[in-house]
This record gives sequence, structure tokens and C-alpha cells, in this order.
Amino acid sequence: MSMSSTNIPSLFVGDHPLMQKIYGMVRRVANSDATVLITGESGTGKELVARSIHNLGSRASQPFVPINCAALPEDLLESELFGHTRGAFSGAVSSRVGMFLFADGGTIFLDEIGEMAVSLQAKLLRVLQNREVRPVGADRSTAINVRVITATNKDLAREVEKGTFREDLFYRLQVIPIHLPPLRARRSDIPLLVRHFLEKNSQKYSSPLEISDEAMVYLWEYDWPGNVREVENLIERMVVLSDNGRIGPEDIPSHVRSFISEKKLPHPPLNDDGEVNLREVLEQFEGRLIDEALRRTNGNRTAAAHMLGLKRTTLVAKLRRKKNFGTLMSSPESTNDILAS
Repeated sequence: MSMSSTNIPSLFVGDHPLMQKIYGMVRRVANSDATVLITGESGTGKELVARSIHNLGSRASQPFVPINCAALPEDLLESELFGHTRGAFSGAVSSRVGMFLFADGGTIFLDEIGEMAVSLQAKLLRVLQNREVRPVGADRSTAINVRVITATNKDLAREVEKGTFREDLFYRLQVIPIHLPPLRARRSDIPLLVRHFLEKNSQKYSSPLEISDEAMVYLWEYDWPGNVREVENLIERMVVLSDNGRIGPEDIPSHVRSFISEKKLPHPPLNDDGEVNLREVLEQFEGRLIDEALRRTNGNRTAAAHMLGLKRTTLVAKLRRKKNFGTLMSSPESTNDILAS
């Protein structure tokens, strides 16, 4: 499901099997009202998944209301979620409708749910069980029709063991669990994401850019602790700062270049002058990129070429130039498929 349009969410750029399973899960659960718990590291696209579930479902025309549970202290978060009556507490000069009522008919997305105080977790559990909310200071509850999607970068099962998260709420939230893998676990999608954000920002800043093979090597090898969000921010930075229409290794931030340690880099022979042969370095990395693509596509050359942004004939030509085809694939059947052209 590789897409290159600049109008699509970055979450849906990629061909990795892990993401394909998530795309399928999103489509399957969209038309249900089941509660969804999305887990994954920061920057993996948890809110994008939540919005996609909402937009693909029957509630798409109704509100999608995101709330960051870590952004407000407990007392203010309770009022934000459930509302309050006039005079309910100091400073409550008027009544306020909470986000649950504001989202009525639609979806509420509770991000960073693992940061919610245990006392407030009990109140949220009652809302989920009874499908009604009681504003702070009110003497009666109001029925609601809201789909609840939550997200966290914490291991909630471990938080339950530690006593910082209610077990009954945990099971109520994870009716449909969706885990987003870190970008380093789907490394073959990195070139696709880089090209996607390059195209998007080139249009945004009217600055057509291309990226060199050498620069792509660094971006491929980097582990991206900030995941897709970090890719997006870094590419925009390089587009804004570029002044020659081409992104090379020298344009990549130093923290990315320094991450690529000698252990991760190949060690081609030095020439008589003690210099590294850059062509050999690139050939070795190219082989690793092709190897990854072929493994991910089970030896399908057409799919692998698509993943790498190459024409099929170009990929076949590159494979023919390799001296040892067997190092590219792990199985004899796959290797024979490559050799047969």
C-alpha cells in the first residue's frame, strides 16, 4: 500500500508487512463501536490511526475530539473531560460542557491515557460502563453516545502490575489493541517516507529537491528514535536550509551522521592512498537495501522494485551485476527466482 501523494497521512506511506496488517485492522474496526487501545513509541502515528478509524467509520461526519491526558493536572482534566457546573469549584464562574458531551455522536481520542491519575481512571471507567457523564458539581448524569479510542507509549500491563493503572479499566480499553511498530522495525519504509516528505515540502516551499544515494544511506541506517514525526521534521529542515537543489551527506544533521558508527558501516578496502572507495561503500549498502526489499516481498522482483522506487528492469540489471546472488536471498527458491529473467 505504497502511496506517494502529498495529500495522504504519512502513516499510510509504506509497504512493510507490519503496516499492512495495521491498515487491514483499521479498515475492519472502523465501522464498529469497539473501544480501541493504540500503543507505540512517540512519533509512530497513534493519533493518525485514531483519526483514520474515525474517518472510515459511520461516525465520520460527527466530531473527532482529541485530548492529551498528560497536558492537564487531574482536577482540570476531569473538568475538561466531563464538564462542570457554575460554582463547582473556585474559578468556575459559568457552566461548561465537557469533551465527552462535545464529542457526542462522534469519537473522543484520549492520548497519553497512561498518565491519567488513578482516581480519575475510576470515573472514566464508570463513563465507559454506564455510557453517561456527570459534570463536576452536577447532581445528575447525561447519557452519551461516544466511541472511545485511547493511546499510550507506556506498557499498560506493566503499569497494572505496578498499581498505577486500574486492571478493570485496562481490559475495558483494550477491546481492540493496535500496536504501532517503531520505524527501525520497518526500515524498508524509510526511503518511501523520505521521498514522501521530500515531495510534500518541495511543493510547500516551491523548492524542488532530490536526495543523493549517499545521503539516503545515512537516513536508512539511522534508527529514528522520534519515528515518523522525526523523519517529517528533519526532511522539512533540510528542504528549508538547502540552497543547491540536492541533499547530500553534508546536509544531514551531525547527530544523524555521528549515529552511523563504524560498527554499522561496511569496511571496504582502502586504496593505496589510504582512502575509502565510496563506490564500494554505496554498492554494499545498495546490496543491503535490495536484500531487505526482496526479503520483505518474498523474492517478488516487481514488488521489491516498487518498494525501492525502481523500475523492475533496473532492479533486475542491478541483480545481474552482483557477483554472488545467493547473499541477497535466504532461500534457494528465491535465489532461483531472481536469476530467472
